[in-house]
Amino acid sequence: MPRGRTHRRSRTRRHIVAGTVAALLAGAGAGVLALSANAAPTVDITVDAGTSLGTLPSTAVGLNTAVYDSHLNDTTASALMKAAGVRQLRYPGGSYADAYHWKTHTLEDGGWVAPGTDFDHFMATAKKVGAQPIITANYGSGTAQEAADWVKYANVDKHYGVKYWEIGNEVSGNGYYGSKWEIDKHADKSPREYAKNLLAYAKAMKAVDPKVKIGAVLNTPGSWPDGAKAPGDTADWNHTVLAIAGKSIDFAIIHSYPSASSTADLLNSPAQIAGVTSAVRSLLNTYAGAHAASVEIAVTETDSTQSPANTSQAAALFASDTYMNWLEHGAVNVDWWDLHNGMGKAPTTVGGETDYLDQGVLSSGSCAGGHCEPARETPFPTYWGIRSLTALARPGDTMVKASSAKQSVAVHAVRTRNGGLNVMLINKDPQNSAQVWLSYTGYTPAPGKATTVSYTKGGTALSTTAQGTAGGQTLPPYSITTLQLKPSSAATPADAPSRAATPDTAAPVAPASGTIGTRAQATAAGPPVSRPEQSNTAGGLASTGTSNAVTYGAIAGLLALASGFVLVLRVRRSRASHGR
Repeated sequence: MPRGRTHRRSRTRRHIVAGTVAALLAGAGAGVLALSANAAPTVDITVDAGTSLGTLPSTAVGLNTAVYDSHLNDTTASALMKAAGVRQLRYPGGSYADAYHWKTHTLEDGGWVAPGTDFDHFMATAKKVGAQPIITANYGSGTAQEAADWVKYANVDKHYGVKYWEIGNEVSGNGYYGSKWEIDKHADKSPREYAKNLLAYAKAMKAVDPKVKIGAVLNTPGSWPDGAKAPGDTADWNHTVLAIAGKSIDFAIIHSYPSASSTADLLNSPAQIAGVTSAVRSLLNTYAGAHAASVEIAVTETDSTQSPANTSQAAALFASDTYMNWLEHGAVNVDWWDLHNGMGKAPTTVGGETDYLDQGVLSSGSCAGGHCEPARETPFPTYWGIRSLTALARPGDTMVKASSAKQSVAVHAVRTRNGGLNVMLINKDPQNSAQVWLSYTGYTPAPGKATTVSYTKGGTALSTTAQGTAGGQTLPPYSITTLQLKPSSAATPADAPSRAATPDTAAPVAPASGTIGTRAQATAAGPPVSRPEQSNTAGGLASTGTSNAVTYGAIAGLLALASGFVLVLRVRRSRASHGR
């Protein structure tokens, strides 16, 4: 449950290039080169295809589902999830998991669950999608025996082969540190008690199926209540839990909801991920013993709802960027919250777009404050941000190092299993196009126009076209563009493409047609979606570190310019209500 350098040489180079090109044009009698003061800024991108940041796991792209979702099993939703490359589904839904009794399909204290969302129906949907399940066992109001019985039913009786099992959801939100959003019926709510019970759950569940993987709930480093100590404690939650149970777990669970006061802050927040994963890995190295390297990290909840953008374009850009940053830094799974969720209050306007303040990637067709969402199962931009990942990578592909000279453009790159190289470029500027020049080591792309798959503001689909080259592209404002490159037949390891041609500008994608209609009442039942605020002690946003090692194809660039190119210058969120 969610809760909660400008390069001086660049400027100099532009003046030198402009002067040189002007001289070339004058000598050839070709006229005068016009310089536009309002044109796209230039950004240098480097891709080191000879490196490896790891292989993309089959569990990489995940999504949360919940037993309160009346539309969990909609055929359209299943088809959209499959098309988006979702390969892991989390169930039964955040904080609801600590109240859910799987045998009776009921919630502790009589909470509401939607018909047809029981475990077997969920597994049928997971099979349609082609996704592995990750199950959150009931720690808050359940027992180790109840969890072991679930493993037996799933893997022995039904042969579902469920591998990943979390023991509880955000258990430290049980009131032990003052703030309470998580059900926990244990008399002792300390991290010591959780660790002791975690061992009991793991023993009982593995006695049924030794192949299951058991996950421990940790606090995300840098986010409250990480570092907090209750009276009498000598260590915080993470150190206490791992000191007791670290040698008996198979994966560590963290949740990430970046707190951002602006869309710019949101889009820069993935820079924090490297530090978070490093801190978790350090804890595991300290406490997990000889098998520390094999203990995985799973980000089983994340989204952008601690920022102004929930369903608008900035959230889509954040989705692509945050998935890849987590995966590049060692996470085996990232699960977005949520499939459907519904509006909590009247929509807002973000960057000229309606933002429905919905944590789902698909509309539930709900209404709030006299306003209604689009028709049920309409994909929000966040859906397209996640689906853009299908153009970049598939399970088994190798993530490689890539860097951008400016924070305004994010880059991710993948070597495909068939010998290709895909490069995702995210222009985070809401107003301006970006002119990017790319250089490569360890790979020589084929010449000619590059195949690109793009998602732009207002789009209702991914757009595939041939435009620009491997060496140069123009990125529309607030866009995701993925280059799908093939190797040059004459490539050698030392070859690198130059700025051989003027990049084409991507054709604009037509905005969504139609208007939002009114509805007599919300069509999605479920819990309220607002949650009480809680304190947030996370620090400020980190800046993105980028490499200065850029290869310039100056001669090829001058030829392109001489042929007619115009150089262009220019408190954690609340937790109670969505059932997490």
